[in-house]
Amino acid sequence: MNDKLREKYDGGIFDLDGVCYRGAEVIAGAPEAIAEAEAGGFSAIYLTNNASRPASDVAAHLRELGISAEPEAIYTSARAAAELAEERFAEGSKILVIGGKGLREELSQRGFELVERREDEPAAVIQGWDATVGWAELSEGALAIRDGAIFIATNLDATLPQERGFMLGNGSLVKAVEHATGVSPVATGKPTPQVFRRAAEAGGLERPLAIGDRLDTDVAGSVEAGIDCLHVLTGVTTAAEVAVARPGQRPTYLAIDLSALSEPYQRPRLNGGRAELAGQWAKVSGGTLETSGDRTHADVALYRCIVAACWEAIDAGTHAQQLAPQLADLNVVGS
Repeated sequence: MNDKLREKYDGGIFDLDGVCYRGAEVIAGAPEAIAEAEAGGFSAIYLTNNASRPASDVAAHLRELGISAEPEAIYTSARAAAELAEERFAEGSKILVIGGKGLREELSQRGFELVERREDEPAAVIQGWDATVGWAELSEGALAIRDGAIFIATNLDATLPQERGFMLGNGSLVKAVEHATGVSPVATGKPTPQVFRRAAEAGGLERPLAIGDRLDTDVAGSVEAGIDCLHVLTGVTTAAEVAVARPGQRPTYLAIDLSALSEPYQRPRLNGGRAELAGQWAKVSGGTLETSGDRTHADVALYRCIVAACWEAIDAGTHAQQLAPQLADLNVVGS
């Protein structure tokens, strides 16, 4: 009953931005929480949709932030795309790359010949995000795809969180090529379930726990892969959005941050639509959300009660749009 959450699993598939850091800033408590989990036998592998940086650079960045990580513990969407190409094309095949160093290194290590032009007759066009990608590269890729090259995208994230806000992600740039060619790519990053399975295999994990901050990538992909997921509130998706999540995007566990890994996990008890936990409660009656405490300063127990009550109400026919305005002031604070 008092088992720590991490003791149910042999390791975690950690998202990076929004879980371990935000941009260049480490998330408070993340290095300590990960170190404590690893000391207890919980292995860590880091899964990212960012294909621009090699695994060695990602690992170095984590170490600079105080998180112990080696390149072998980094699984990028570039690696997933390169492994897919390895399965589909013979060694030495020509690949036209739209992207940066991370994607190029993964493909080169597998013996592919990287080319820049349609006239080189590439077998595939593989597109990953990089700040240097522009019109010329996108157009060259479009020409090759029209000639019959297979179109692969490392990921389809529409946006990329940056210090100034949400910038264009790889998915937005992929859309330009898709619009120009009429060809939809095969995507390899989150939320595809395969990338979670590949990451687990790369980390030697048989009972993995996915850990993320986004419902549409981290949670949706892990749910489809059949992998339990811990959602943390240190990144993109808010507590209010979690409370109205559709079934395919509902995490197994809810927490404020990574410290939850080394704590016993408590679930609300549902009784007639009322969710109760640690003296807190929430229920939805006639489409109205009622709670025991102040939603603007909700503790984690009240947060879990609110989510449990809302999910049950939605599954019973209450529209999420009806509940969403009532959750606008939901703010979860630590103990």
